[in-house]
Amino acid sequence: MRSAHDTHLYQREGAYIPRVAAVHDLCGYGKCSLGVAIPVLSAAGCDVCPVPTSLFSAHTKFPTYHMHDTTDMLEAYLDAWVAEGVELDAVYSGFLGAPEQVASIQRLYREHPAALRVVDPVMGDAGRMYATYTPELCDAMRGLVDGADLLAPNLTEASILTGRPYQGAALSDKDVRQELDALLGMGARIVVLKGIARGDGLMRNFVAGQDVEPVEVSGEMLPFMIHGTGDLYASALLGAVMCGRDLYDAVAFAGRFVHDAMLVTRHQPGFELRGVSFEPLLGQVAALLP
Repeated sequence: MRSAHDTHLYQREGAYIPRVAAVHDLCGYGKCSLGVAIPVLSAAGCDVCPVPTSLFSAHTKFPTYHMHDTTDMLEAYLDAWVAEGVELDAVYSGFLGAPEQVASIQRLYREHPAALRVVDPVMGDAGRMYATYTPELCDAMRGLVDGADLLAPNLTEASILTGRPYQGAALSDKDVRQELDALLGMGARIVVLKGIARGDGLMRNFVAGQDVEPVEVSGEMLPFMIHGTGDLYASALLGAVMCGRDLYDAVAFAGRFVHDAMLVTRHQPGFELRGVSFEPLLGQVAALLP
């Protein structure tokens, strides 16, 4: 059992391989979502159990893509898991295709009450909501904040969830604290607020929570952007947590891993769109295992 001030969210035990339900979309091209979560969490020694919320030919930054909403299959999909006695140690949700899919995640919470609840509320970036999202879907996503063990929004997503105005990336410490307090007030246990950039060459992420001391974790900010870094960050963060790492160490690892993967990606053709190239670095994730 964890003490009130213990920042280990998961205790790794012996040779046991934890099972993680990854409730995300699947893109055929452009690395993100399940295409990131499955290999990263697998490298962290997890049994990744995908629950596909949508199927995409390519991610939504491409001018042409096809989307297939999987909402209609999810109830039967999860019924089959119940019939087979599937057990889960964590439920990790990301991009959703429809408001009704929140109920599927909440069902997993009810059926696996001891599972860690990790929510990456993938809704938008740089002050804009993603093209496939609707106000109804964003409203539904707010239902996942209450009870989340670990919530990892960027500043745009934090604004959508709380209803506070988006203020750009250069938030002061006071403004960051207000954002964190608002999300914690909605019922999240721990929040990692991502993407504070004040023009000084640093990318800042902030951690706070119930019985968790607020901490800034910063690293070098690279002068280019790549699609999929948010998915990679959340997956690396959870991977470190499931390896039994301390919360603060996990946050720091995720930031370093994304930074290093971005450096690899820069040398790939069409790197801005094709997605972050983390593959050569998966050994860093595996090295976290006890």
